Amino acid sequence: MTLFLIVLLTALAFEYINGFHDTANSIATVVSTKVLTPRQAILLATVMNLAGALIMGTSVAKTIGAGIVDTSVIAMPTVLCALLGAIFWNVFTWWLGLPSSSSHALIGGLCGAALASTHGDWSVLHWATGLWPKVVGPMLIAPCVGFVVAAIVMFTLYKALSRVRPRFINMIFGKLQVMSAAWMGFSHGSNDAQKTMGIVTLALLTGTQTGAFKDLPEWLSFLRVETMEVHTWVIIACALTMAAGTAAGGWRIIKTMGHKMVKLQPINGFAAETTAAMVIETATHFGVPLSTTHVISTSIMGVGSVKRFSAVKWGIVGRIVWAWVLTIPVTGLIGYGLMRLAHLLFSFEWMA
Repeated sequence: MTLFLIVLLTALAFEYINGFHDTANSIATVVSTKVLTPRQAILLATVMNLAGALIMGTSVAKTIGAGIVDTSVIAMPTVLCALLGAIFWNVFTWWLGLPSSSSHALIGGLCGAALASTHGDWSVLHWATGLWPKVVGPMLIAPCVGFVVAAIVMFTLYKALSRVRPRFINMIFGKLQVMSAAWMGFSHGSNDAQKTMGIVTLALLTGTQTGAFKDLPEWLSFLRVETMEVHTWVIIACALTMAAGTAAGGWRIIKTMGHKMVKLQPINGFAAETTAAMVIETATHFGVPLSTTHVISTSIMGVGSVKRFSAVKWGIVGRIVWAWVLTIPVTGLIGYGLMRLAHLLFSFEWMA
């Protein structure tokens, strides 16, 4: 029971960090275009992240909890090591001001820890049914879709409004961008909060199956789960924790996405946010744990390239892409290393 509480607190810590790490996904563009002040933007993102997390179901959570690795090989330390690997990577990339994927960090940590638990048995990874169709495939496709669709939307808007005065365009799209930022915040909450819901539910399922919860008093019976059904208290806890993290802000990444990558006007911010929100909502519907960071970043690149290709600071983009490429391998190695260390330091009975 003590180990589960440590896992739960670590999961909530990850969710909090996820909130401030990925705040930039929701508000970087609306802050950089000066449509909202930073305080107003954070408040909007906090409310909409919370709404998205509470409303949009648990399909992504079930993918994370049961669709990536074989749950029969998961012990409490496996979940803990996965979370610690993801937390390290999120804090490290936040410190560098690089928008990386919290989703892929968690998935990489979970895969690495699971492999260490089975001494390198790759068959415990659900490659054909989980990792490829719901992680690796979308990781390659979604950023491209975000870039192309955002560029098409931006090009269409430029053509349709070519004879309209810039001042009028800024006024109209300044109002519309508040709506697109709200939708982006909602879609971010709907997808990202579910990842921690899935990992907490996986820990509950592990505790139930291994007998760790067999002596619980009746008032703690809500901790026992027999399937990957996400309990209401898990949804609420994760949603509130992500909202709290969002409220804390994430200014290093906001500066990178909103100012360093490309200079944005309200019409550009509207096109990027609308495109990203649409892609993320579609992924959530199909239970795909998408990287909201990848989608909004490439959407910003797409709208910037339509202004002129040189408007995008491709040197910054290169650093961001390297962070994306390294996320799963690095967190996988960290999760693997931590799990091997746990095997060396502690008895199997304690770890189970």
